[in-house]
Amino acid sequence: MGQDAEKQAGGFSFPDMGPGYEVNYSFSPQGPVGVVKETTLGELLQRYADILWEEGSHKYNVKAFIGELDEILICAKFSTFSQEMLDSLIGALRKRGNSNATINRKMAALSKLLRKAYKMGDIHSLPEFRRQKERAGRLRFLEVAEEEALFREIGNRSQLYLQLSIFLVDTGARLGESISLKWNDVYEGRVTFWVTKSGRSRTVPLTSRAKVAMETLADRSPGPFSSVDPQKYRAVWNSAKLDAGLGDEEDIVPHVLRHTCASRLVRGGIDLRRVQMWLGHQTLEMTMRYAHLASHDLDMCVPVLERHVK
Repeated sequence: MGQDAEKQAGGFSFPDMGPGYEVNYSFSPQGPVGVVKETTLGELLQRYADILWEEGSHKYNVKAFIGELDEILICAKFSTFSQEMLDSLIGALRKRGNSNATINRKMAALSKLLRKAYKMGDIHSLPEFRRQKERAGRLRFLEVAEEEALFREIGNRSQLYLQLSIFLVDTGARLGESISLKWNDVYEGRVTFWVTKSGRSRTVPLTSRAKVAMETLADRSPGPFSSVDPQKYRAVWNSAKLDAGLGDEEDIVPHVLRHTCASRLVRGGIDLRRVQMWLGHQTLEMTMRYAHLASHDLDMCVPVLERHVK
């Protein structure tokens, strides 16, 4: 680099790196600033997916979300992810019929990926993510008769999946939490979940039938459900759901077992703070979805109203 080039560069000189090596720079009064190379969402996902998300169904969903967003952008390259780009994605998802809840899940995955890219210097700036307002939809859970019919059909197909289903509904655990469970996480009638969505461990006691389910799987290693393939489990679930007469309900997915556990706790008179601890919710607001089931708390209001009428 000649003297003139040095002066243009603010007095900084750079060694000759030889042919085939190119670095682009812009300059500020403080010195040289590297120019970010343009990239795509797909490339960022490939670069950081294994760092940001553990293996499992959630990572599988994240890859699908980012893949869809990359496809909407037509795999466009960028060095700055603008607010306009973000707004166009949200608009495109809404045109595709995505609910606000679904859009929020996809934006959460995108935000996490872009924050990592920004921290690593892959992009210049971040847009402002605003959570879309979600409607409080109907919360589906299984009644006892529905559970019996569904579990009978699952058991006809796989005893392992039956024991897993019993464990899920009686602990309120997520499918990924159960699959990650190791035998040394089970001790004196309690089970500790270390791999959780919130990143915080929690310990819950086991019901009698959950203990029996675990005992029947004692020869499996390294954990009772380690060999479970989430996709195969869902396939068996969907087949059993049809034969149990529940095939028309889209909300009856394996996660309904977690809702069922929560609903039984609340309807049984357990206060919401304990339900929050049992489920491992980060905030009480998440547990408040089940508050309407605590109708027994309002029974004391009836005599007051009747006394007023008299």
